[in-house]
Amino acid sequence: MGPVVAQLTQGLTPQKIALTLAIGSAIALFPILGTATLLCVIVGVFMNLNQPILQVVNYACTPIHLPFLYYSFRWGERLFGSPHTPLHLAAMGRLLLEQPLRFFREYGLTAVHAVAVWAILAPFWIAAIYALSLPLLRAVERARLAAAKIAAKKASEQPAP
Repeated sequence: MGPVVAQLTQGLTPQKIALTLAIGSAIALFPILGTATLLCVIVGVFMNLNQPILQVVNYACTPIHLPFLYYSFRWGERLFGSPHTPLHLAAMGRLLLEQPLRFFREYGLTAVHAVAVWAILAPFWIAAIYALSLPLLRAVERARLAAAKIAAKKASEQPAP
């Protein structure tokens, strides 16, 4: 039970939660499908981030991940001057399962270019999300502490039974 409680309560300061939101959302946009959950676990352990929050943010970013996935592949082509690679997810999935070497030959460099685009954009994304969320989280923390102080004062004013 100790490790579970430690994970649930780890990093609950406004700064750590803001960092968790920023890093979790950046990892969620990583352009290789099926890797974000594992990357969140690894980075979360390494940086002592709250895993439950990290994973919730990861999954909550799915609606923006899919368009970013497409655009990171396209921006990678432009950045590196690569030829346009048609992206048909169903066909790509079949190819990966049936002929993995051919899949990596056809799409590997495109994926590397997309990861490069992500690596360029991720620090800016992290900084923006951190800067936007930290003031909000600090305000929530101040409100929580004020409410706890009021509750403690009311409890101390109650006559003992």
